[in-house]
Amino acid sequence: MKIHKGDKVMVISGKDKGKDGEVLEVISSADKVIVDGVNVAVRHQKARRRGSTGQIVEKPMPIHVSNVAILDGKKPARVGYDVVDGKKVRVTRPKGTKI
Repeated sequence: MKIHKGDKVMVISGKDKGKDGEVLEVISSADKVIVDGVNVAVRHQKARRRGSTGQIVEKPMPIHVSNVAILDGKKPARVGYDVVDGKKVRVTRPKGTKI
Protein backbone atom coordinates (compact mmCIF):
# COMPACT_ATOMS: atom_id res chain seq x y z
CA MET A 1 0.00 0.00 0.00
CA LYS A 2 1.39 3.40 -0.94
CA ILE A 3 -0.13 5.36 1.95
CA HIS A 4 1.47 4.93 5.38
CA LYS A 5 0.67 5.92 8.95
CA GLY A 6 1.49 9.60 9.59
CA ASP A 7 0.96 10.78 5.98
CA LYS A 8 -1.09 13.93 5.32
CA VAL A 9 -3.91 12.96 2.95
CA MET A 10 -6.97 14.53 1.33
CA VAL A 11 -10.27 12.80 0.66
CA ILE A 12 -10.92 12.86 -3.11
CA SER A 13 -14.36 11.19 -3.18
CA GLY A 14 -17.29 10.46 -0.89
CA LYS A 15 -19.23 12.47 1.67
CA ASP A 16 -16.10 14.06 3.14
CA LYS A 17 -14.58 15.10 -0.20
CA GLY A 18 -12.11 17.96 0.19
CA LYS A 19 -11.28 17.32 3.85
CA ASP A 20 -7.73 16.54 4.85
CA GLY A 21 -6.05 14.98 7.84
CA GLU A 22 -3.33 12.68 9.08
CA VAL A 23 -3.49 8.90 8.70
CA LEU A 24 -3.88 7.41 12.19
CA GLU A 25 -3.99 3.74 11.22
CA VAL A 26 -3.61 1.57 8.13
CA ILE A 27 -5.69 -1.60 7.75
CA SER A 28 -3.81 -3.34 4.94
CA SER A 29 -5.93 -6.51 4.94
CA ALA A 30 -9.01 -4.49 3.97
CA ASP A 31 -7.20 -1.72 1.98
CA LYS A 32 -8.57 0.93 4.34
CA VAL A 33 -7.14 3.80 6.35
CA ILE A 34 -8.38 5.77 9.35
CA VAL A 35 -7.89 9.51 8.89
CA ASP A 36 -8.15 12.01 11.75
CA GLY A 37 -11.36 14.09 11.47
CA VAL A 38 -12.69 12.27 8.39
CA ASN A 39 -15.63 9.82 8.21
CA VAL A 40 -16.54 10.43 11.85
CA ALA A 41 -19.38 8.33 13.31
CA VAL A 42 -21.29 9.09 16.49
CA ARG A 43 -21.48 6.23 18.96
CA HIS A 44 -23.52 6.12 22.17
CA GLN A 45 -21.50 4.64 25.02
CA LYS A 46 -23.26 2.97 27.92
CA ALA A 47 -22.38 3.87 31.52
CA ARG A 48 -19.73 1.45 32.85
CA ARG A 49 -20.12 1.95 36.61
CA ARG A 50 -23.01 2.67 38.92
CA GLY A 51 -23.44 6.41 39.33
CA SER A 52 -21.55 7.35 36.17
CA THR A 53 -23.28 8.64 33.07
CA GLY A 54 -23.12 7.40 29.52
CA GLN A 55 -21.73 9.59 26.78
CA ILE A 56 -21.77 10.24 23.08
CA VAL A 57 -18.40 9.51 21.44
CA GLU A 58 -17.24 10.61 18.00
CA LYS A 59 -15.13 7.88 16.42
CA PRO A 60 -13.24 8.09 13.10
CA MET A 61 -14.20 5.13 10.88
CA PRO A 62 -12.13 3.49 8.11
CA ILE A 63 -12.22 4.84 4.56
CA HIS A 64 -11.02 2.99 1.48
CA VAL A 65 -7.49 3.86 0.39
CA SER A 66 -8.66 4.62 -3.17
CA ASN A 67 -10.74 7.51 -1.83
CA VAL A 68 -7.73 9.38 -0.41
CA ALA A 69 -4.68 10.97 -2.03
CA ILE A 70 -1.45 12.13 -0.42
CA LEU A 71 -0.97 15.90 -0.13
CA ASP A 72 1.89 17.55 -1.99
CA GLY A 73 1.77 21.05 -0.57
CA LYS A 74 -1.93 21.85 -0.76
CA LYS A 75 -2.84 19.66 -3.74
CA PRO A 76 -3.54 15.92 -3.84
CA ALA A 77 -0.98 13.83 -5.74
CA ARG A 78 -0.37 10.24 -6.75
CA VAL A 79 2.44 8.23 -5.19
CA GLY A 80 5.19 6.50 -7.12
CA TYR A 81 8.52 4.89 -6.35
CA ASP A 82 12.10 5.76 -7.33
CA VAL A 83 15.33 3.95 -6.49
CA VAL A 84 17.88 6.25 -4.82
CA ASP A 85 21.25 4.79 -3.73
CA GLY A 86 19.83 1.28 -3.94
CA LYS A 87 16.82 2.09 -1.73
CA LYS A 88 13.19 2.32 -2.79
CA VAL A 89 11.81 5.80 -2.00
CA ARG A 90 8.23 7.07 -2.23
CA VAL A 91 7.79 10.18 -4.40
CA THR A 92 4.82 12.25 -5.53
CA ARG A 93 3.79 12.33 -9.15
CA PRO A 94 4.26 14.30 -11.37
CA LYS A 95 6.55 16.61 -9.29
CA GLY A 96 8.77 13.84 -7.94
CA THR A 97 9.28 15.26 -4.44
CA LYS A 98 10.28 12.76 -1.74
CA ILE A 99 7.75 11.84 0.91
